[in-house]
Order: sequence, then structure tokens, then C-alpha cells
Amino acid sequence: MPKLPASPITLDALRRYAVARTLFTPTTLGRAIERLGFVQADPIRAPARAQDLTLRHRVKGYCAGDLERRYPTLDIEEDFFVNYGFLPRATQALMHPRTARVAWPAARLKKAHAVLDFVRQHGVVHPREVDAHFAHGSARNWFGGSSNASTQLLDDMHYRGMLRIAARVSGVRTYAVSQPQEPLAALAGPTQAMDALVDVIVRKYAPLPERSLGELISHLRGGAPQWADQRQAALQSAKLRLASSRIGGVTWYWPADESPASRRHAVGDVVRLLAPFDPVVWDRRRFEMFWDWAYRFEAYTPAAKRVRGYYALPLLWRDQVIGWGNVALRGDKLQVDLGYVSGTAPREAAFAQALEEELARLHTFLALPLIQKCP
Repeated sequence: MPKLPASPITLDALRRYAVARTLFTPTTLGRAIERLGFVQADPIRAPARAQDLTLRHRVKGYCAGDLERRYPTLDIEEDFFVNYGFLPRATQALMHPRTARVAWPAARLKKAHAVLDFVRQHGVVHPREVDAHFAHGSARNWFGGSSNASTQLLDDMHYRGMLRIAARVSGVRTYAVSQPQEPLAALAGPTQAMDALVDVIVRKYAPLPERSLGELISHLRGGAPQWADQRQAALQSAKLRLASSRIGGVTWYWPADESPASRRHAVGDVVRLLAPFDPVVWDRRRFEMFWDWAYRFEAYTPAAKRVRGYYALPLLWRDQVIGWGNVALRGDKLQVDLGYVSGTAPREAAFAQALEEELARLHTFLALPLIQKCP
């Protein structure tokens, strides 16, 4: 049976818990990734990539690009989990050996082995080197356009575990041959491996409405396609071992060793501009339950249809997301355009001070000489 909390849980308590548990005291980069379990990546830089915007709140002294610069020295990997991003090597190992949903035809397998031999000979390769050597040409990509066939093949080989990301050069992934290791999933068994992967999901995104928990577990089809038929059993197993409470007709789940009602979850007078994929705001269903308005990521929405902006960052004040900010670099100046759900900013002096402090943190994070706010 699910472990029930000792005292009644309210939606307000869950909201405070959701904010406090993930916005922990800043620590080292390695420990922050370990605690988060997974950091979603996105290539858009507005004003920095999503992974950097996420980590700046959780890593002491973090500057934009630190993850890319320090990646080769950390015990982490780039890979697909429930989305694409960065995760501890031990967690990545649970998903391998990965069996892709689509088997390669013999001709593509032959190309892959030729590329694998080339990478093995050179140690670390840039996609341009592979393309120059093999001249694979172009290929149709998943959204109907044309892209470099060598890059597609390298991506596929990485997904299948033949290659790993060695580093990034100006944002471009470089590749090395994956190091053979004892598959953790084989040692633990698929059921235990799936339970461990679900625990990573819950540790990052809790508290989760029941429907969101189910959807996130369904996303494991991308990270562990070989166990797609075990997702429903993994969901039922999670429901049995997690703590839960039913509020307003919705059942919520969180780790059994945590207490949403704890007084430790008090949130101070802090303003934060969050990445669109930050765990505080990632679950749009939960977002609307907590803050009673809809936030959407609009970077891929036609400009004429955008409501809040190309890359609007949710604006968190204490435990309330009260608006959004569009932040852009214009040369060496930072331009900040804020919007509020209520139409106006809070009148409290504490808010004005906290906002200035957040903009100063953003300034340091981006290493800019000057901040310019829009009138």
C-alpha cells in the first residue's frame, strides 16, 4: 500500500515543497547534477542555453557554459532519458545496452561499423571529419527537411551506445568510442532497472499528479525502448512504493522518505527567472494547478501567435510564479522585458530588492559588463 503522510497535505503545501526541494542550496556542479538526476538540454541560447539556466540556480558560482567546459572531467553523459540531456554515468548505464525500436538495414550497419573503426583510430572526432572522410551526403531528417547524413549516423550510433559524447566544440558534439562496461541493467534485471529509472524521474519532478507520473514513465520509451512493454508495470510498482495524497480529486505522488508538510520547505524572499524546462515549471499540468494560469514554451510558435514571447522565462517570486521575463543580449548589454499575470509587479519593497538581486546574479552568470532594463 502507498505510504500516507502523517498529516493532511494541502495544495499550498505541495507548491512550497515543489519549489523548496528542487531549489536546494547551491553546491558543486557534479553534486547538483547528481541531486537533480537529469538536466534537460536545449540548443536555443536566450540569453543562455536551458541547461545553463537550470544549473545557475543550483551550482555555486556557476557561469554560462560551465557545463560544456567541464563536461569531459565529470562523471556524466549526454544521452536520451525522458528527454535529451545530461545525467550521471551510472544512471545512463541502466538504459544500456539499448535496443533501438527500428533495426538497421545491412547497408547502414556496414556504414556504422566503418565509422566506428574510423573513430577508434582517431580517438575523438568532429562530425566534419567524418563527413570529409566518408562523404555520406545529405539525408531526410525527422521533420521533413534535409541534414548532413554523417551527423545523423553519428547521432544514431550514439543512441545505440556505440559512441559517446566526448565533449562539445562551440556547441557541436564530438564523439568517441563508448568504453565497454558491465551493464547495470543486466546485473539488476529489467524490472529493477526500470524501478531505478522511475525513481530518478520522481526525485527530479516530484510532487507529481498521477497523470503526469504516468506520462513521464511513458517517455522512458525513448531512453529504454527495449523495455517499452514494462512501463505499465513500472507505473504500478511506483504507486505502491511512493507516498501519495488525494487533493481536489487528483492523486499526487512523491518520494516516500520526504514530507511535503515539513516546515523546512519555507521559501524566502527570492526572485528567480527560470528556464522553460526547469523542474519547477516543466510539468505544465502541475503548473496550472499550482499557479492558476497557463505557461507555454513559444520558441517554435509563429511570432504572430506568441502570447508571452519567443523564450519567456517564468518569473518565480517566493513560491509563486507571477509572470515571465524575456531576456536578450544586445551586444554586451542585457535587455530584460518583464510581464505579470496580474498586469503589474508586486508593490512590496522586498520584491523590488529581490528582483535587482536576481538581475545582478544573471549579469554575473553571463559575465556581462552592464545591465540595461527595458523602460
